[in-house]
Amino acid sequence: MIGLIDGYFNSTPSVWHKEILFALQAGCSLFGAASMGALRAAECFAFGMVGVGAIFEDYQAGKRLSDADVAVSHAPAELGYCPLSLALVDVEATLSAALQRHFICESIHDQLLNAATGLHFTRRTWSQVLSDAGLSENDRARFLDSLPLFVQSVKRQDAEMLLRKLKENFEPEIYDGHNSWKLQNTLFLKSLEKDVLGR
Repeated sequence: MIGLIDGYFNSTPSVWHKEILFALQAGCSLFGAASMGALRAAECFAFGMVGVGAIFEDYQAGKRLSDADVAVSHAPAELGYCPLSLALVDVEATLSAALQRHFICESIHDQLLNAATGLHFTRRTWSQVLSDAGLSENDRARFLDSLPLFVQSVKRQDAEMLLRKLKENFEPEIYDGHNSWKLQNTLFLKSLEKDVLGR
């Protein structure tokens, strides 16, 4: 079994679809959730990859289309990969929780969501969102002070759900047509084999 949660991109090649197809054809069970895992599970669902969690469901249903909704910047390994920006999916969930618990009103919710949506994922921090939304200094301070009371991470929740399910050896529902394909030995696959196996 392979569980895919997240991965690099830009600075290094992200997880290839060919890698996933190769593993599926070799008899591996592949599961994805939370971030790149949710994306790849939605993209490779028809081939037998299994998606877990709310983010996968949104991509699978076409409610969410952009890869940038789950992307974040983070520090290098030496600093523990700590996140330097916010995923839009987590901003949306946090703002929804803040609204439901009456920490913010609907108009402030909409202002903050519009500001967050308009930012490139590398610049999406609470400080920048609050600044771009045009909130007063007092409102910004109040929001940040209250943030621990309603902050949400859908990415973390979905990742933890995947890990629990893998531990439980759950039996997922797989797309009926998942066996109706054959992996083609393309130049990309040969390149992958050369990189991985050194041949």
